Amino acid sequence: MGSPVIWLKAPKAVTNPTFTDWQPVDGKPACLYDAEPQDVLADIAARILTDFRQLPVNPGTLQAQPFPHTLKGAPTNFYTSTTAQTFDVTILGQTVHLTATPTSYTYNFGDGTTLGPTPATGYPIPQTEWLTTDTRTSHTYTNTGNYPATATTTFTGTYSVNNGPPLPINGTLNLTTPPITIQVWKTERALVADTCEQDPQSWGCPGTEPTH
Repeated sequence: MGSPVIWLKAPKAVTNPTFTDWQPVDGKPACLYDAEPQDVLADIAARILTDFRQLPVNPGTLQAQPFPHTLKGAPTNFYTSTTAQTFDVTILGQTVHLTATPTSYTYNFGDGTTLGPTPATGYPIPQTEWLTTDTRTSHTYTNTGNYPATATTTFTGTYSVNNGPPLPINGTLNLTTPPITIQVWKTERALVADTCEQDPQSWGCPGTEPTH
């Protein structure tokens, strides 16, 4: 057996209406403000993915260690961070609360290689570990050059109508960070007769032509 339901109506302009035989609980509205409440829910559900993908969700930023210069053949650590974000919008006259939650990440290192989708956001490591430590999100460049690296975050979402229960959004939102340019250099070794103080023009001293 089901439970009887009585739908109460009030003008849209009335916030949290109160009726003679019904009092709001915790400030929640009394009902959906439409002659056919079930139709409103169905109409919102039909368009919620489009509205979700139009939200001003922040994609976060991508960071690298070291940056902006790294070395060919050595691991460069990448990491990104973003958090769940919430929005309150009005759809078809109803108050809709949406939540966008990051669930996976795809790293594009700019040299034709990618990592992901992966749940790993990466993390910063101490400077003493730069160029020597492989992390789950690090990458080793095999050639010198400048590479635009990005991270694409996949967000899943939920929505609730007029403080109702959260409902899943059938679809995802993919957002890409602004690119950062990784400058990959190589190192060379040489024996020199004097220090840079003794001969400022000696090989490898500041102001001399660098080797990229």
